Amino acid sequence: MSGTTVPEPLPASALEGAEHYDVVVVGFGIAGGCAALEAARAGARTLILERAAVHGGTTCMAGGHFYLGGGTAVQRATGHEDSPEEMYRYLVANSADPDHEKIRAYCEGSVEHFDWLEALGFEFERTYFPGKAVIQPGTQGLMFTGNEKVHPYRDAARPAPRGHKVPVPGDTEGAKLVVDLLRDRCEEAGVEVRYETGATRLVLDDDGAVTGLAWRRFEETGVIAADAVVIAAGGFVMNPDMVAEHTPALASKLFTLGSTYDDGLGIRLGASAGAALEHMDEPFITAPFYPPSSLVKGVIVNKEGRRFVAEDSYHSRTSYHVLQQPDQTAYLIADSAHMGEQGMPLVKFLDGYESIEEAETALGLPAGSLVATMARYDEHAARGEDPDFGKHPDWLAPQTEGPWGVFDLSLGVALYAGFTLGGISVTADGCARRPDGTVIGGLYAAGACASNIAQDGNGYCSGTQLGEGSFFGRRAGRHAAGLRTATASTASTAGVS
Repeated sequence: MSGTTVPEPLPASALEGAEHYDVVVVGFGIAGGCAALEAARAGARTLILERAAVHGGTTCMAGGHFYLGGGTAVQRATGHEDSPEEMYRYLVANSADPDHEKIRAYCEGSVEHFDWLEALGFEFERTYFPGKAVIQPGTQGLMFTGNEKVHPYRDAARPAPRGHKVPVPGDTEGAKLVVDLLRDRCEEAGVEVRYETGATRLVLDDDGAVTGLAWRRFEETGVIAADAVVIAAGGFVMNPDMVAEHTPALASKLFTLGSTYDDGLGIRLGASAGAALEHMDEPFITAPFYPPSSLVKGVIVNKEGRRFVAEDSYHSRTSYHVLQQPDQTAYLIADSAHMGEQGMPLVKFLDGYESIEEAETALGLPAGSLVATMARYDEHAARGEDPDFGKHPDWLAPQTEGPWGVFDLSLGVALYAGFTLGGISVTADGCARRPDGTVIGGLYAAGACASNIAQDGNGYCSGTQLGEGSFFGRRAGRHAAGLRTATASTASTAGVS
């Protein structure tokens, strides 16, 4: 459902005679599944409403990375030292607007969350992939998926790999394995699921607390009373009107990463109850140029022939900076010794040139600009240095063996893909907040429709969406179940049976 209309909430009187659940979760992706499972395990009568005919949502499009650290079993088994404090320092340094409470909770709870995920019924492989890739080529359990080794972040915290991949080959089957296991565990815990059923409006009492919701299944409609509602219904990348309003860059020649139901309805439901929205203007946009990792040793310049980013950055950070350049134009230049076989055809190979001067002319760059840039880079790279952008010595190499190949990273030429990062403002326990910071009773949010720690493409790490979606989904479910206990206790004190 496109559009920017905020659904009008219903009054509490609409719930007269309605069925009742302790916790109702809207959406059965990884965040919703984790919220429902934890709520049910805490004793809450729990229901999931899922608009699709099956579970999974956009989670099933993910690469299977979970961003976890602090000393997980995989980190220890592969000889990588890490601690909650180092993970916290990195994520704070990597965030434009850090929420210290959430980041601290995520880092301190990361090892426990790793164990909880494995207890669903799988095991991360105790192996490490040392190369530069978007996702491991095999089933290796660990790799670097952020900017931990990139300047200046490596100076803020000791680098450690934290991209834990589910042991399934391929780009998306790993995440599907996890949500399939979540479905099984939810069934065992007594969670009820209604597919092809979507929430349409929230129900508010006189104090503005959420006490239920309205739903639709084809032509059938109804209402459900609930002590707590957890919205986990995805982002808004598939809603062209919301994209145009908040993240117009996603409407420009991009491949959108989302399911049919990433239409922002969950976010608009939150807004209908008075929830504040955060970071709505921040998208994740990327066009990876590696593998092969040897291309990382090349040089990236803008249309003025100047470098503007360390080429060893995580691919979304590189793309973020490309989009800040004049005309969003950039080129990657690599010599014959570092070309390799292209593994990510998202970035177009333009041509090969016998000299840097020839490439400079063909690209229409200012006279002498590329020649000067390459000469400076080569001189310092030969000494293992990059005084301009602090590129890691592991990825420095002179580009002196002609001919030279050029790849076009420009928006509109390279195939950029993206999704949204903003959503409902929540506490570390998933409680929805108003603009003044007060909590909306009975309303929670988690996953892509909530604003948690992944805020912008410049600082994004692969595995953050699955990692924080599952982690904060669990916290929301537990807290929502606790609200049910508190509600029951209040009713008992008041003499209500």
